Amino acid sequence: MPTGLPCWYELVTTAPDEAASFYSRLLRWKVADAGIAGFDYRGARAGEDAVAGIMAAPEGMAPQWSFYVAVADCDAMAQAILAAGGAILHGPQDVPGTGRFAVAADPQGAVFAIIRLIRDDSAAFDPSGAGHGCWHELMTSDPHAAMEFYGRLFGWTLGETLNMGPDMDYHIFRHGETSIGGMMRQMPNMPGPGKPFWLPYFRSDGLKLAIARAKRAGGSVLFAPKAVPGGFITLGHDPQGALFALFGEK
Repeated sequence: MPTGLPCWYELVTTAPDEAASFYSRLLRWKVADAGIAGFDYRGARAGEDAVAGIMAAPEGMAPQWSFYVAVADCDAMAQAILAAGGAILHGPQDVPGTGRFAVAADPQGAVFAIIRLIRDDSAAFDPSGAGHGCWHELMTSDPHAAMEFYGRLFGWTLGETLNMGPDMDYHIFRHGETSIGGMMRQMPNMPGPGKPFWLPYFRSDGLKLAIARAKRAGGSVLFAPKAVPGGFITLGHDPQGALFALFGEK
């Protein structure tokens, strides 16, 4: 798998079993114990594709989603992250049967993860697949510095910039020829933890139906489907408080 391509999604939460039930209903996932020796970890599948993991949050950590970026050498990339002004928060560490990973933060403090996969067949990121990761959004204090940081590490390049209002430029970035996410300056009234953070989007089989499922399962939705290029989006909170994002048809 090419360096720089998103390849896995992960939720840390205060109630893994309850969260597994919620996302099984919201995204029609099948969730089961991942069977990783030494790890209390639940794996989620969209159809036959493994797409995400759910685990207990360390004490003091708020429930949140993150994602992993594929790399060829985890230890070398961890050193490159440090050299570029980022931080390594955990690892590098081996996961039996899976690969070697590290959790990192960019210079503005947004957390992400890297992994060298043993098997080069991840289908977690699939912009057209229901229940799969389809977009990656960074809210940050300095979009230009962030773009330089991630571009240096992962080869991401700047695509189109959309103006969404005063001081609200949305910078789309690409991996190769594929647009995979966007970055923008974080504003005080935006959802989220109040500090720079990444938010992965999952493709829905229909936002109105997904919103109804979220509410029935104990979650909340922040706004009705909102038109964006290519479809519609909505954001919400799961019952434990993690912010989630969906993209798809209305």
